[in-house]
Amino acid sequence: MTPHYDTLTVQQEGAVLFAGINSPPMNLLGPELVRDLVSLIQRAEVDGSIQVLVFKSEDPDYFIPHVDVTRIASYRAEAAKLVGEPSIALLFRHLSASRLVTIAQIEGRVRGAGSEFVLACDMRFAARESAIFGQFEPAFGQVPGGGATQHLVRLMGRGRALEVMLSARDYDAELAERYGWINRALPADELDEFVRELAHRIAGLPASGQTAVKDRVNAIALAPADDFRRDSDLFGESVRTPEAQARIQAALSSGFQTREAELDLPELLGHLPV
Repeated sequence: MTPHYDTLTVQQEGAVLFAGINSPPMNLLGPELVRDLVSLIQRAEVDGSIQVLVFKSEDPDYFIPHVDVTRIASYRAEAAKLVGEPSIALLFRHLSASRLVTIAQIEGRVRGAGSEFVLACDMRFAARESAIFGQFEPAFGQVPGGGATQHLVRLMGRGRALEVMLSARDYDAELAERYGWINRALPADELDEFVRELAHRIAGLPASGQTAVKDRVNAIALAPADDFRRDSDLFGESVRTPEAQARIQAALSSGFQTREAELDLPELLGHLPV
């Protein structure tokens, strides 16, 4: 029997498990979603019939926009149930190191920890018309805490990674593809079929080869756990500073964490009244 999740819809097709993120009102990464992701990853890793895990969103405007900044301690506690430490960064790194092959099928906005979640997946494919990417933590005086620094520098190079993070701007799918943030930008009406075919093709090949390839690629490209832990600690420290708290409160007062206001988040962040 397929397990029930409050924030995920799951469907297994052979050796491929599709997980749709559905956490109203806007798929914020809060304790319920982290709890369900932890449970899903645990179940899939021990189920030998599953080789590929595909993440998508049930919300056309938002994949995962960022963490719920009002519930940081709670979602970190949920992450600790898998990795033993209250750290989203280590949860995401666990996903990267997993035997599972993970694919993010992205439509809508994916910013902050949402971007870090898809960066932790092995592959990322995005709808050209709707996918929007951002890494805006420096707008609050913070270091990204979920692995963005580790991944983006390796994928984009130093200059582009600095541009992305320090600008706190949105990037469309075509520019994200050019920068290396994602594998490909595809027309929305082709995305689902492309990802499904790829997932099933990978799942039809020997699992031993997948594991061996991932191990070797990760040995070259995945930063050590201590580097992710350091970023997580820096985020935890910086989010408690008076400057960060003042800017977060100003953002919340201006509509941060509401659907309409975050359709153009850079505009909101660029005009905080502090």
